[in-house]
Amino acid sequence: MVESEHSNQMSLTVVVPGAVITGRLAPMALWFERVSEVLHTSQHLKPFAALFSPPSASVPARPTHLHLHRARILQGDFGLPHTGGMYRIAIEDVSSWTVGDLSYSDA
Repeated sequence: MVESEHSNQMSLTVVVPGAVITGRLAPMALWFERVSEVLHTSQHLKPFAALFSPPSASVPARPTHLHLHRARILQGDFGLPHTGGMYRIAIEDVSSWTVGDLSYSDA
């Protein structure tokens, strides 16, 4: 549904070897586009922006990766980076998951 409806409102938290990552699922093309935009604005990383141009081929019938934006690696009582980042995670590396964005509270 994320791919066909181009929605990025589904929050997901996954456990992969060495990390717990939480964020919003993004369509693959949108994820590549956003990463390219971020790299393009950097003087030092601009040459890498072309590597993340959205794929021209259609999305595979069975996705192989999750594309998360506004994502954070949960570490102790906070998430890194604080503002969220872009992560691409191989589905085969996910050992568990939960719907929703995990966060901590002092309350």
